[in-house]
Amino acid sequence: MISIDHVTKRYGATTVVDDVSCRLPGGGVTSIIGPNGAGKSTLLSMMSRLLLPDAGRIEVAGLDVGTTAGQKLARTLSILRQENQLTIRLSVRDLVGFGRFPHNNGRPTPEDRDHIERSLDYLDLTDLGDRFVDELSGGQRQRAFIAMVLAQDTDYILLDEPLNNLDMRHSVDMMRLLRGLADDLGKTVVLVIHDVNFASCYSDEILAMREGALIHQGTPEQIMTPEVLHDIYDVDIQVEQIRGNRIGVYFA
Repeated sequence: MISIDHVTKRYGATTVVDDVSCRLPGGGVTSIIGPNGAGKSTLLSMMSRLLLPDAGRIEVAGLDVGTTAGQKLARTLSILRQENQLTIRLSVRDLVGFGRFPHNNGRPTPEDRDHIERSLDYLDLTDLGDRFVDELSGGQRQRAFIAMVLAQDTDYILLDEPLNNLDMRHSVDMMRLLRGLADDLGKTVVLVIHDVNFASCYSDEILAMREGALIHQGTPEQIMTPEVLHDIYDVDIQVEQIRGNRIGVYFA
């Protein structure tokens, strides 16, 4: 479980996350939605200690994120940020291998290599393993970074907009992959996502933020209503039931 208690983050006089408290269940997929500037990525970054809150406390699997030793935390949770820059030229296989560092301190074992190859295969990257990352398309790069996170083999996986640079087919493939990580491997997946329909179709739980506050939390059935969606986005959104999923229609 992830426990967030009265967490606040400020930059100067601007409060970007405002006294947020919630519980995220262990296992399954939780999506964080909301308009730009709602504080979604900031909250996710505080869950992983990329940012420290100005107030409040976060625990992941009973570990205090603010005080737990870095290596122990890195064996419990992994995160993929929205923007990932490489300062050195790496092959895809070497990049994915970085995910094993909390386990091997830079001295890979046969077990580490097995994790790397399984992660490459899971993301359909085996044939690209020896290519340099800077030679890949945007979508291939995104999958390579997610393979690195998968190789870290943590129970908790945090992803900031993992559908960035992915086309329609690979976006669907990615969401199916994340759903599979939860269902087949027992992972707890928390992601920031803009597309409410992907959140609706693949999530167990949805957090909705606006102006730094957590304004709604619930199942897709509870969140995907015209009233709740209007409260989140200030847009009239019609909701249709299609193949058992609640789909928001907001394009026209």
